[in-house]
Amino acid sequence: MNIILLGPPGAGKGTQAGMLVKERDMIQLSTGDMLREARTSGTEMGKVVADVMDRGELVTDEIVIGLIREKLEGPQKGGFIFDGFPRTLAQADALEALLAEMGQKLDCAIELRVRDEVLVDRIVNRAKEAVAAGGDARADDNEESLKKRLMEYYKKTSPLLGYYHAKGLLKRVDGLASMEVVKASIGAILDN
Repeated sequence: MNIILLGPPGAGKGTQAGMLVKERDMIQLSTGDMLREARTSGTEMGKVVADVMDRGELVTDEIVIGLIREKLEGPQKGGFIFDGFPRTLAQADALEALLAEMGQKLDCAIELRVRDEVLVDRIVNRAKEAVAAGGDARADDNEESLKKRLMEYYKKTSPLLGYYHAKGLLKRVDGLASMEVVKASIGAILDN
């Protein structure tokens, strides 16, 4: 089963994807994780990714699609969770073409619905918790970067809701519910 988790930054996509990986043997394709991995790799692509991320902007479709293709060519297990991809209608078309080329399809797109003011609190708290635990906060875990990322989301990614709705693939979940309720809601969608 191949699914997309949609929602603004901080909506809980990564958390829910992690639970699906553990409980359903799915493979999480988090573009954020793949980009952070590339960013610290020291390669030319990594330097490009770092520069773009440091400006709070989105990387090019070509970079993201190239990273996704590499992952899709690996082991399949229980299917893929696309977390943070696609972000644009062009990427949605590219993903559909890539899956078809590989003899696969998308089963559903699940939107985690949340309010902006809750996202700001979540992101700021995530950064504080990381520092309190002796780690480093993500470079883009601050209110200013989040506002830029939210604006990008609303401009470019929110049209995907209509795109997947028109294809009959969109399902909605209350992302403000408890982690367990969100997990159960997603589970019910996948089981149907």
